[in-house]
Amino acid sequence: MDRVILIKYGELSTKKGNRNFFINTLYNNVKNKLKNFDVKIFKDRARMTIKFRDEDLNSIKSIVDKIFGIHKYHIAYVVETNDEKIKQCLLDIVKLEKFNTFKIETKRSDKNFPIHSQDFNRVLGGLLLKNISNISVDVHNPDLWIKVEIREKESYIYYNSHTGAGGYPVGTQPKGMLMLSGGIDSPVAGYLAMKRGVVLEAVYFEAIPHTSLEAREKVISLCKKLVKYTDNINLHIVNFTPIQEEIYKKCPEDYCITIMRRMMYRIMEKIVKQYKGYVIINGESIGQVASQTLTSMNVINNVTSIPVIRPVACLDKLEIIDLARKIDTYETSILPFEDCCTVFVPKHPAINPKLDKVFEAEKSFNYEELIAEVVNNINTIKVNCNDEKEFKDLL
Repeated sequence: MDRVILIKYGELSTKKGNRNFFINTLYNNVKNKLKNFDVKIFKDRARMTIKFRDEDLNSIKSIVDKIFGIHKYHIAYVVETNDEKIKQCLLDIVKLEKFNTFKIETKRSDKNFPIHSQDFNRVLGGLLLKNISNISVDVHNPDLWIKVEIREKESYIYYNSHTGAGGYPVGTQPKGMLMLSGGIDSPVAGYLAMKRGVVLEAVYFEAIPHTSLEAREKVISLCKKLVKYTDNINLHIVNFTPIQEEIYKKCPEDYCITIMRRMMYRIMEKIVKQYKGYVIINGESIGQVASQTLTSMNVINNVTSIPVIRPVACLDKLEIIDLARKIDTYETSILPFEDCCTVFVPKHPAINPKLDKVFEAEKSFNYEELIAEVVNNINTIKVNCNDEKEFKDLL
């Protein structure tokens, strides 16, 4: 018996005039993700189907689970739209299952099919009761909920439901630049941005020799976790050492983190414009550290006119950790390699910084020249799911 993966769109179906754009983007994403498999993909405005080889099913499912834009999917048996063939197929597949109670739900999309949905439910239910012993009907909480979709040429029978990644297909929104620190929060922020359809690139600020090559490797590993949800991620590595050293030589200790973040935002603005992005994305969570109080955010944000998206801003740490575990970034994020945001943290950073003090401190060094030099020497690599060779020269 032939089987297909039957994909239900969910939120995409609410898009009215833009619906085809969202469905076509999802179709292209599925096609790209499954390009190494022998599959055939079909789409219409209501659903998408993937024909596959049986031996590839588990591998394909693990990929489909991570494609944004899919609400639910089912492994469905395909049968010619003929009442006798549907009955025989149903009987054959249900005999393979162990259950005590069942429910049948027929959806008759092909109105030329001669038996109405409710009548066909009774026909199929009677067939199972007659041929399988010790089972009964339970319409409220069945062990096996069988769904039959009657279409013009082919009909589908399934009794499983797999939850998809949800959201919008990546590519239905333009590019955003993620400040990827190597901690717990920023990978989760990147994941949530992609879930809303944002094309993601990442920016990592390093301060070698104060930060290590292992810290860089950790960030690359996090990118490789995130790229499972998209096609590839460009990772821009910024040498922040000269700027950070100047800050800690010339600026008041309690204001170093505030000024450091302002410099990062200035650099991010230039990177966003250079690579034709639309927003800055980061993992800031309100009140979590000194630079993430509302006062600090306001002072830091003052240097850029680019919109800043903070997907985890209103989540607490435990909620963020739960998401990090779900997307398999947590264990990598907690590896003990410090980034430039943590390696120089002062004992008592300002939690309510004042703009006039910041302006005065920033006059103490020529940050514009340093920023121009840094931006001109960014190292960019493309991160793909299974590509190791591109990283060897960087580690």
